[in-house]
Amino acid sequence: MSTAILTGPPVAGAPLEGGLRSLGFDVRVAEDAAGVEAALAAVPAGERVALVDPRFVGHTHSLRLALTDPRFPAAAIPGALAVQPTARAALVRAVSAAYAASAPSAPPAAGGAARTAAPEPAGLPDRAAAALEADDRAPAVHRPELGVLVAAVPADGAERAGAERAVAAVDEERVRLRSAVKSRDGFFTTFLVSPYSRYLARWCARRGLTPNQVTTASLLTALVAAACAATGTRGGFVAAGVLLIASFVLDCTDGQLARYALKYSTLGAWLDATFDRAKEYAYYAGLALGAARGGDDVWALALGAMVLQTCRHVVDFSFGEADHYRRDGGQEREGEPAAGSANPAAALSGKLDRVGWTVWARRMVVLPIGERWALIAVLTALTTPRTTFTVLLVGCAFAACYTTAGRVLRSLARKGVRTDRAARALSELADSGPLAEGVARAAASRTRGARPSAFAAPALALLGSAGLAAAALWAPVGPWLPAAALGYAVLSGLAVARPLTGALDWLVPPFFRAAEYTTVLALAARSDADGALPAAFGLVAAVAYHHYDTVYRIRGGTGAPPHRLVRAIGGHEGRAVAVTAAAALWAAGQGFTIALTALAGALALTVLTESVRFWVSSHAPAVHDETGEPA
Repeated sequence: MSTAILTGPPVAGAPLEGGLRSLGFDVRVAEDAAGVEAALAAVPAGERVALVDPRFVGHTHSLRLALTDPRFPAAAIPGALAVQPTARAALVRAVSAAYAASAPSAPPAAGGAARTAAPEPAGLPDRAAAALEADDRAPAVHRPELGVLVAAVPADGAERAGAERAVAAVDEERVRLRSAVKSRDGFFTTFLVSPYSRYLARWCARRGLTPNQVTTASLLTALVAAACAATGTRGGFVAAGVLLIASFVLDCTDGQLARYALKYSTLGAWLDATFDRAKEYAYYAGLALGAARGGDDVWALALGAMVLQTCRHVVDFSFGEADHYRRDGGQEREGEPAAGSANPAAALSGKLDRVGWTVWARRMVVLPIGERWALIAVLTALTTPRTTFTVLLVGCAFAACYTTAGRVLRSLARKGVRTDRAARALSELADSGPLAEGVARAAASRTRGARPSAFAAPALALLGSAGLAAAALWAPVGPWLPAAALGYAVLSGLAVARPLTGALDWLVPPFFRAAEYTTVLALAARSDADGALPAAFGLVAAVAYHHYDTVYRIRGGTGAPPHRLVRAIGGHEGRAVAVTAAAALWAAGQGFTIALTALAGALALTVLTESVRFWVSSHAPAVHDETGEPA
């Protein structure tokens, strides 16, 4: 349980103590400064602790936002301050500093010197919050946006009466429900799901359900939908479409429940993001199995859809992580996107944003998860799996070209030097193994001091990726394939030989992903071995999981997976060599299928074991996606 310390005698008849207890706080009252310090020292070290001014008047949700959000080590609103255990020492220093700054001087006794009177505890939370903000060793103090919610410390009865009237004038529950929904989302989610899923989130909160439980329910629903699609019957396809929409409603609900109840966690953010990919790709597999039951082999289309969608996400992630720059060559500003410059693409986007309907049109055209799943569900119920995948591939290809072109234009017009954090993130997203690293070290030592071309890295990555993909698609099956993969390893090593700080260097990881995934797809499609495409689907799924896991760790501030894991699974270039060698050695018979299956199983076991161990035991700060960017 958390502890709230009232820094003075409570106001008679005030609902403050009841509100704090409803939020899960054990309320203690400190009559004076010594009592506050004693109460603070008595709180167990592993508990969250809050200081609350007894004169506080405001909505309970204002207190909830400041005192219970697990994402922030310290948070404050007028009259209330809360810190997590990691910031306890900083709070003790802040309280001491606040008392020292506010202690009045008492008049000297007869014939004596002036003495210091005991400071009053009233107003302590606000003074302590200010002291925390002034402490360079303390974490940043989060101050939530309250909007129309009230949080005030009235000085007298008249002000208190006015604050109470302001509280009564606002429908707190309506505000809380509205804030449970992302401010920026897709059209389908905003207008066809969120209007009722927010009430489902409230229903779950009132019954003690957690976001992780709702996330798991969404996964199970999607897996049942995939099983229905795998039956290959029209009734199964209709049921699959309906269940896929139901799974998406639950997917929206888990995030809204997290915002409504402020139940954020590192594990929850990972489950939410990972399960989204697992649900969609499992559904692709179910559709492919269902089509096979009807005599239509669409495994190549299913794998192509997974490859295209994963590469789109890598473009999103890579561009987002790279968009951090130094200001005019000056001090590095980590974690802050660069300010806009004279950018025609950004200027056009700003103009379009002022025309209401274009905002929704542009959000829909990129096929975010809501629109994409709705499209898949409707096409599954009304058409065939082949039609579903064909339309999906065309739509996603257009969306990928649209978004990537805009980002390239923005990057070319961007001014400034990319930060070390951005370069490090791009290097981690590249997923280079021992072969590429060896080439990179050799190249770096030979070209030390030389000034590289601004576009050398993406050009080399594109050249290597295109060459490998072309060999996988058209080269005769034989020694040419592993030779092409070795050439790809050399070029990919040269691409990452220097820090990825160029304007278009964020394209390097997507080029590597496209090369690896397309190689597996092309070789499996060309193979005469039975089951090669389903085995390739499993292999790409296992590798994609590793790449998504890398992204979620970086975005969560925990860093990429340990380098020993990346080396153990070969890196992107090592896996390309392994797959092309398997194709060359076992082109005939079932050898290639067996090799792909074995590689998929080994990779899945290795990356899943390490990933689950990490996320279950992670002590990283609680996170949640509040960007509104649809996946």
